[in-house]
Amino acid sequence: MNLLKATGTIGGLTLISRVLGLVRDSLFARYVGASFASDAFLVAFRLPNMFRALFAEGAFASAFIPMFNQKVGDENGRGLADGLVFAEQALAVLLPVLIGMTVLLEVFAWPVTLLLSGKFHGVSAQDFSFAVSLSRMTIPYLMLISLVSLFGGILNSLHKFWVNAAAPILLNVTLIGALVVFHDHDPMATARNQAIAVSVSGALQLAWLGWSCRQNGVNLRLRWPRLNPAVKRLMALILPAAAGAGAAQINLVISTALAASLLPHGSVTYIYMADRLNQLPLGLIGIGLGTVLLPTISRQLGKGEDLAALDTQNRGMELALLLTLPATAALVVCGEPIAAALFGYGRFTATDTHFTAQALAAFSIGLPSYILVKVLTPGFYARQDTRTPVRYALISMAVNLVGNLVLIVPLHHVGPPLATAIASTVNVAMLYRRLVRRGDFIADRRLRRRAPRLVLAALVMGAVLWRGQLLIVPYVHGSWMMRFAALGALVTGGMLVYGLATVVMGAFSRDDIAMLVRRRRPARGV
Repeated sequence: MNLLKATGTIGGLTLISRVLGLVRDSLFARYVGASFASDAFLVAFRLPNMFRALFAEGAFASAFIPMFNQKVGDENGRGLADGLVFAEQALAVLLPVLIGMTVLLEVFAWPVTLLLSGKFHGVSAQDFSFAVSLSRMTIPYLMLISLVSLFGGILNSLHKFWVNAAAPILLNVTLIGALVVFHDHDPMATARNQAIAVSVSGALQLAWLGWSCRQNGVNLRLRWPRLNPAVKRLMALILPAAAGAGAAQINLVISTALAASLLPHGSVTYIYMADRLNQLPLGLIGIGLGTVLLPTISRQLGKGEDLAALDTQNRGMELALLLTLPATAALVVCGEPIAAALFGYGRFTATDTHFTAQALAAFSIGLPSYILVKVLTPGFYARQDTRTPVRYALISMAVNLVGNLVLIVPLHHVGPPLATAIASTVNVAMLYRRLVRRGDFIADRRLRRRAPRLVLAALVMGAVLWRGQLLIVPYVHGSWMMRFAALGALVTGGMLVYGLATVVMGAFSRDDIAMLVRRRRPARGV
């Protein structure tokens, strides 16, 4: 399987989803602004967002896919039929657990909201009750998206990556539709409609994945739940995988709760909007790489192809650095015009834009580490080791908590994002060091040669953008067409400078370009 092609397929669909997400956030900023209403919805939305990252994109996929592939690839078994039996057994146990969890969260929505928000900063009991009601509206999404992850894991194992990657598009389309059709002059009413739309989108995603599974010959039957050895093994892997793959999300929840409880209204929104921009390259690169690497490495290790697995992970790191470093430089130096172009109108003021750009710069410092976590953790999960990542995740969460407590008072809304970036960097350092010590990863000559050159190329691009952004600042407050044209010029200019710098510095050679062209030519004639 071509790593670049598969990652590109997922990244392309994720790009569509993230662009729609930016449209959604722009409309949300226009109709709700940075206020208590926006903070209340974003805290309510944080719980299903975190659960999706921990479970749908992290724990379940990390535990289920290697075991499913093992069942399918067992030479003494029946291939896909055995894999589907295992999936049915997992569903039989998963479904009642999810139903029970949903009911419990609905009943205890008040303390859950309190935990996520610290009861906000100086709000009345009535306003807090409003925030709790929004949480209750979004909680059903947790169960729905968890079932989506089961079907998506099966389709990913069958190399139908695009189906699962397209599902989040439905979330953004639903929320955009709710904003356009049901926005209100009262920001609280608009926030309430958004909370309802979240759970509606979960039902639509489940319907899409269920239909796609049927189209690919996957028809899961409901069984009576039984904790057989395979299911017990799956359950034992899920919890540590959740913390290991979702450390950044858990850190973000801690940051959000501290910001809601200690900082003025609007701070949660600044951090959220900055994280959304930071999530754009993370979604395009990190999720795509993580989705492809896990089944690829687990299959190679299952066949005894250890050297191939090592090469796959080296190329994954190389691709992550190639695509992540320029995004980091651009978001750090050009956060102000980017935030202004996307959010700076309607109820979202110039001050809100400036504070969002500050938070974005802090988040983006850790962007390479956020994505390298996605590249390194498959090296553990493919070997069915979920305990090591969880230990390091707990350490990084402790670093994040201490960083928040130390930085939030002097740096305000910049403190939590900076603490999150530091914690993620610590996590990556520990993961990398452990893989190397166990002999499961060795940076090959090509990676060692290219990595520092990629860093230099990104620094050159950042320096050029630092000066060049002054040319587009007058246009980021104009019409939508003018705003997008300005951002398009900024992105295009940055890509050209970075591409030229990588070739000049030897990080990406003309032979690489020729090889990519040769690989594409046969596909056109098919």
